[in-house]
Amino acid sequence: MQNHHYHKPLFFGLRDPSKFFDGLRMAIGALNSPTGSFSGDNLFTVGRNLSFLTDERFMTAFRKHALTDVEQGIIWRIATVAWGALNAMRLEGDLVEIACYKGVTARIVCDYVNFAEQTNRKYFLYDLFEHDAAMPHHHMPEHGATLFDQVKARFADLPNVVVTQGRVPDVLAKTAPEKIAFMHLDLNNADAEIGALEVLFDRMVPGAVMILDDYGWLGYRRQKLAEDPWLAARGYKVLELPTGQGMLIK
Repeated sequence: MQNHHYHKPLFFGLRDPSKFFDGLRMAIGALNSPTGSFSGDNLFTVGRNLSFLTDERFMTAFRKHALTDVEQGIIWRIATVAWGALNAMRLEGDLVEIACYKGVTARIVCDYVNFAEQTNRKYFLYDLFEHDAAMPHHHMPEHGATLFDQVKARFADLPNVVVTQGRVPDVLAKTAPEKIAFMHLDLNNADAEIGALEVLFDRMVPGAVMILDDYGWLGYRRQKLAEDPWLAARGYKVLELPTGQGMLIK
């Protein structure tokens, strides 16, 4: 077995980062072998296959587009989204990502599933792309007046990727697809995510995967508390993943 392991210093909510990472290095050093160990994105595991590291198609796309420390640190989350999108390739319908930010995850997905060849389906990306104090979502470093155009440029070679700027759920009324084979929600806001579900959930086809990026994070617990009863009323229960994501198969 090759010596597959992956470690990035991306951990949130640390009171004393120096002490934390000293302890983490000590823990990794105490292993018989680092093979199968992973740290980053508030996750530390040992003895895992880390299958995404041996998926050459995924890693090629990831290395090309994940350029910042944060993007590289959330590799397991991105791999989960890529898996859900790959599942969609055997289903009827389009792909949807709400709150795509810079479009990095979606671009990795497009390369991974050869979306340029998927001429019979589209990938719909939504975001406000900007932030001000009146907006309920979190400010991100690259929010601004030029981000929308930057994201459109990222997908300029893929005419079947549709990038839309607007507030969710309002913007979905005219632009959302009728059939959805994969959906990724990352709105950092409970009301907006429930609003998106109200419009889009019934459009998910049988077998479609939905990934809720914030579902398992304590800092976004309000989303879980809103989504659990909404989905339970329709007979569904979300699987919380160690990555902090939630997963549901329609």
